[in-house]
Amino acid sequence: MPKSQRRRPGSYETTPEAGDVAHGATGPMRRNANDSLAAALGAEIIAGIYPPGSRLPGESALLERFKISRPTLREAFRVLAAKGLIVSRQKVGTSVRPKSDWNMLDPDFLAWHLRAALTEEFVADLFQLRQMVEPQAAYLAAQSRAPDAIEKIKSAYADMERWKTGRGDLTGADLRFHQSILDATGNLFIGALGGLIHTALVGTFKLGWSGAVIKDDRLLQHRAVLEAIEAGAPEAARERMAVLLQDSIDDVRRALIKRRATPAGRRAREMA
Repeated sequence: MPKSQRRRPGSYETTPEAGDVAHGATGPMRRNANDSLAAALGAEIIAGIYPPGSRLPGESALLERFKISRPTLREAFRVLAAKGLIVSRQKVGTSVRPKSDWNMLDPDFLAWHLRAALTEEFVADLFQLRQMVEPQAAYLAAQSRAPDAIEKIKSAYADMERWKTGRGDLTGADLRFHQSILDATGNLFIGALGGLIHTALVGTFKLGWSGAVIKDDRLLQHRAVLEAIEAGAPEAARERMAVLLQDSIDDVRRALIKRRATPAGRRAREMA
């Protein structure tokens, strides 16, 4: 794990909500503290500070470090356990589970990974999974041609076109475009994969592809997917989505090669 991707234990800054919880706050404040603590520990596990098989510090050490109450810590542990990251046993303590047990598709997990251990390989793996899912989703959307679903895809594309120069939420419109196609399949399991698409898009932008604008040819590729779905042409929709995704990850790779060639990129590699 490159040093630049690791966070030192103790780097977490206690939020006002965490302090309030320690003094008996309830409701949204307590939930915010639970979420913040789970995110901090989850990110450190993902970053390799606490590798699989290792034990987390004891309760007393964590209570002192984060300045939170015991119920808040235990709730954060419950969240991490539900995502497959840790397991707690009496007289043994809390250990990090093997990576094969981690819930990789959980939206929180993906967000933590994005912050803690964002790499080219991580984004490439996400795009590979998208290649397995989204072309077939476009195929199914073109088969069903549900009017309401098509209107949502068209609306998202219209926003992408309107905000292509960065004068609006282009990333959000792009996400809605792809999510609307997943939803158009009518398959609840496929529709639930929106979290990984969001993480892939944000990761793409963070790794070097500017999220402020979209290339004209990429915008036209989105339009071509929409037109195939609207025309009820499943094979064309599948092929066009596959090409769009492949060209998008190629954009990322080119941006990364260019970034690594800059003085800042070389310094980052030397520090790793």
